[in-house]
Amino acid sequence: MGKGKDSGTFCPLIKKDCVKEKCAWFMRVRGTNPNTGEPIDESGCAVVWMPYMAMDITQKTNQAGAAVESFRNEVANANRTNQQLFVNALNQGIVPTKVNVLNQGGI
Repeated sequence: MGKGKDSGTFCPLIKKDCVKEKCAWFMRVRGTNPNTGEPIDESGCAVVWMPYMAMDITQKTNQAGAAVESFRNEVANANRTNQQLFVNALNQGIVPTKVNVLNQGGI
């Protein structure tokens, strides 16, 4: 991860060497590095972890956007297919009808 993340380096928040586990911002992170895909199981300062978390959030957001776009394309294709089926039915003389509900009071 970051250079000196858990090696007693200078902390700009307290303006002295990192106090590691004594600090509320010192945390353990387990997961996958968003850049390399390698597993992570390390302790370090939350401030140092922020850029990595931001990259992971960006990656997940991009994946979600791609999934939404894919779903939208599938819906648009299905809609075009349904429209074509309707046009073909009209061309064959099949006329859509209106169905009236007999029991409007509920089930």
